[in-house]
Amino acid sequence: MRTSTPAQYALILIDLVERGGHAQQHLLKGTSLAVSGVSGIGARISDEDFARLVNNALAVTKNPSLGLDLGLKINLSSHAVLGQAFLTCQDLAEVLDLFLKYYHLISPMLQLDFKLEAHRCFLTTYSVVEDIPVTFGHELLYAGILNTLSGLLNLPNLQLRVELPYPPPAYVERYHEVFGQEVYFNALVGRVSFDETLLTRALPSSNPALRNLYEAECARLVKDLETDSVSEQTLLLLKKLEGQYPQMPQVAAMLNYSARTYRRRLDTEHTSYQSLLDEVRAEHATRYLTNTRMSVASIAYAIGFNDASNFSKAYSRWTGKSPASVRNKKRVRRIK
Repeated sequence: MRTSTPAQYALILIDLVERGGHAQQHLLKGTSLAVSGVSGIGARISDEDFARLVNNALAVTKNPSLGLDLGLKINLSSHAVLGQAFLTCQDLAEVLDLFLKYYHLISPMLQLDFKLEAHRCFLTTYSVVEDIPVTFGHELLYAGILNTLSGLLNLPNLQLRVELPYPPPAYVERYHEVFGQEVYFNALVGRVSFDETLLTRALPSSNPALRNLYEAECARLVKDLETDSVSEQTLLLLKKLEGQYPQMPQVAAMLNYSARTYRRRLDTEHTSYQSLLDEVRAEHATRYLTNTRMSVASIAYAIGFNDASNFSKAYSRWTGKSPASVRNKKRVRRIK
């Protein structure tokens, strides 16, 4: 799956910064948009361009809570056809069903887990766009979720419980202004939650007759982000099966291939199942190391190792870096 960001999010960021009195040329520096111009922007921009825009915006505005400000600008229209699909749903339960199917339209790198527990709905998020501050990524995503839910439910004073995998920043009061009092830092993973009674709340804009139409378009757009290569199909599947890591014959069957055909197809693409599995486990481990406060032993167990020592050796072989160095580097970045 090609990693990219919807252009509308970039355009909202550009407008937000320009309204603050900052020149567009400084914001676009180092991106492909500096050459093509904003008027030539397509439906999506590369994650590299979006990350550069974000870092430029943070440097230009010197606003540490810019992620929250941008997230609060993300509304239903910002999500394009996915937002239109949300509006056709009868209740929030249907919205979540659609969201969990098609959230890769928002970010192909995003991984989510949804569960009901103790009468609350929990959305746990793994992975945000690489090369942007972890605080900005969580702020943008969670404030965007809050604003989208507020618009859908017509609840302007909606509050969420928010758990964040980093220490409280200097502007912590801004978090409480946005989300309410239930904001918790130094969590193992990032997640947002709300009362399960909201799931059955009827949506005022419901239009079931158009639901299938918009969902079909969402499915088409997701397919456009994917490729036909077996290796890409494998990577996408393994990322969705996070924490399970099945054997090769199981994956072949899931993709409707015999084990022999599956292996041959990977050979023609100059790769192997083990290489793809290692790539995904390395990605998951790196995300845990940088975006959560899980111990190395817990991370080792989560990606299929029985002990931290074997995991550390494997991670060093996969990435050329030790788990400790990756975690320490991220800690230094946050301090800066």
